Amino acid sequence: MKKRRVVILHQEVAPDGPLDELDVLDQVAAVSHALVDLGYSVATVPFSLNLPGVVRQLRKIRPALVFNLVESVATDGRMVALAPTLLDHLGIPYSGCSAESIHVTSHKPTGKYLMHAAGLPTAPWLSLGQLPVDPPAGGAPCLIKAVWEHASVGLESRTVPMDGPEALRAILLERRREKGKDFYAEQYVDGREFNLSVLAGEVLPCAEIRFDDWMPGKLKIVDYNAKWEEDSYEYDHTNRTFEFPDSDGPLLEEVKTLAKRSWDFFGLRGYARIDFRVDEAGRPWVLEVNANPCIAPHSGFTVAAEKVGLDYAGMIERILADTLGPAAGNDTKPLGEPMA
Repeated sequence: MKKRRVVILHQEVAPDGPLDELDVLDQVAAVSHALVDLGYSVATVPFSLNLPGVVRQLRKIRPALVFNLVESVATDGRMVALAPTLLDHLGIPYSGCSAESIHVTSHKPTGKYLMHAAGLPTAPWLSLGQLPVDPPAGGAPCLIKAVWEHASVGLESRTVPMDGPEALRAILLERRREKGKDFYAEQYVDGREFNLSVLAGEVLPCAEIRFDDWMPGKLKIVDYNAKWEEDSYEYDHTNRTFEFPDSDGPLLEEVKTLAKRSWDFFGLRGYARIDFRVDEAGRPWVLEVNANPCIAPHSGFTVAAEKVGLDYAGMIERILADTLGPAAGNDTKPLGEPMA
């Protein structure tokens, strides 16, 4: 039986690129090995702004399907939905969430606006160009976050006071001029941090990021250092756990319910991760919905899948089955014929 051809599509990464960009290469290697184990023929294609070049490579390979690992384009998160949009245009099925779901969840204020409309609790925020439907409270400390970027890129490890909407907008405009990117302000939720991985609609075991022996007065946030800089204080003192006391049972059930509601509301598929903060009163708040989270072997998503008995290849197989259905099999003729 002829093996079906799969293309792993990932953003083009410079050899000296930032750590969060280079991480995608670990994902490419792991997914490639898993797909080979599952009986596929695998090729990789870097995705860049040279769209005609990308199309030529796809037409030459004529893949049955694409495993989409594109997290940004030209290091710009604003174009994260460009890859699945192009695949939709070419009629090639692909893994993971749709272009539409990726777009609305990657623009963090839009995702929060939709969550608010759906009755999903999300921390109060204010952004440029949107009506302040649920602005931070007066005097509340606010985090300044990048609108489009993932992996905690642009997250400032300090707060600014909510001294009125106009003062906060002035800060956001200043950051835009300084950085050349858009930012929004989100009320800081002092408390615990959780993330829940969802695989094919199944909420995997809950993980908590614990701030162990944390420096007094330092904000408890998972910033860029905590995620990527292995020799940093933040990286060394933020640790993931799946172990909880019985007293946390009701809280865990609540965040699992909210994660599944988020999955259903945004029409997600394949895999996603929902990030939460739980305030000192025990109330959970959805921080963001990540429609294409990291699935490197070291990632929280992969560890959560292992907790339910899935090895890496089994996890990839579940992702393909949920997003592609019969198209993921190896027993029919290739799909995604090139356009004329």
